[in-house]
Amino acid sequence: MAEDSSVARDSGRTNADLGERLRTWGQILQQGNIAPGRPIDLVARWLLITRACVFSMTATSALIGGLLAAAAAPDPRWGLFGAALLGLIVAHAANNMINDLFDTTGGVDTENYTRALYAPHPLLSGLISKRGLITAIAVANLIDLLILIDLTQARGGGVVAFALAGLFISVFYVAPPLQLKHRGLGEPGVFVVWGPLMIGGTFYVTAGTMPGWVWIASLPYAITVTTVLMGKHIDKLEQDSQKGIRTLPVILGRSAAIRLTQGLMVGFYLITALLVATGALGAGVLLVGFALPRLVEVLRTYSEPKPAEPPPGFRIWPLWYVALAFHHNKLAGGLFVLGLLVNLIFGLGA
Repeated sequence: MAEDSSVARDSGRTNADLGERLRTWGQILQQGNIAPGRPIDLVARWLLITRACVFSMTATSALIGGLLAAAAAPDPRWGLFGAALLGLIVAHAANNMINDLFDTTGGVDTENYTRALYAPHPLLSGLISKRGLITAIAVANLIDLLILIDLTQARGGGVVAFALAGLFISVFYVAPPLQLKHRGLGEPGVFVVWGPLMIGGTFYVTAGTMPGWVWIASLPYAITVTTVLMGKHIDKLEQDSQKGIRTLPVILGRSAAIRLTQGLMVGFYLITALLVATGALGAGVLLVGFALPRLVEVLRTYSEPKPAEPPPGFRIWPLWYVALAFHHNKLAGGLFVLGLLVNLIFGLGA
């Protein structure tokens, strides 16, 4: 009996430990940060290093491309879609690590810079060494290379064109000599990557063709991802300006950047409605209308001064505008995907 009791206690502790780990991982995925005092295990460490909390945007772009292909192609290749989805998420992880590496070695990321304040910085907080980060970037790119070879064998050289275009923007977003982020080109670059390149590329891999209407259908979600980056750069406007980093909000100024971001959020709905009205997309995507209350909430908060202190439980302070934009992005993007699925199930077109 004593032995049975000991086994039960050990099992209880194991279950409790697993539950605690799952809560920690979930918190990182939801908030991009970890509560003070929580232990950082191996999984939590890599979720923080790769900034996995934003992978949902990449998954959404891939799902949009795949669902558009499923509605338009007679024989969609779901195995290739899965490989493309994995490759895009790995590429996103590599991109985030490259950004942290170059911004740290270039003197942008410091202990007092926003990047190191809202969440543990991979290098500055000691989550990983510089050599370890370089190795992780190399491994991620090797995985993507193997996936690229497989997809190219199946679909031809068009896959290479999509991959190289994405890699170019990803690397030179922060890397010299181009440093797109420093020249007001980071936001347009993100628009191109998360829209035409990711959505279009996934469609091409899944369907084997690339009709022109897919480029247009990629625009609504590309816009919402761009608002997330705009929000982040509004949050860092003063620090970026002092460092000579001319992001689009730095070039435009705070008021104009806020108005532009609000306009882009509204534009998501207008372009979606226009695509339905012209027959480019089926009526199912009008489900995005259920995100309008959140849009109104976010627009109103954008128009108000940033609070002096973070709300209770807010884990990524001093970021503010990016959290609001991401809050809208997740619901609007999720409903767009759901609408495409409804189109597919009920035969409403793409």
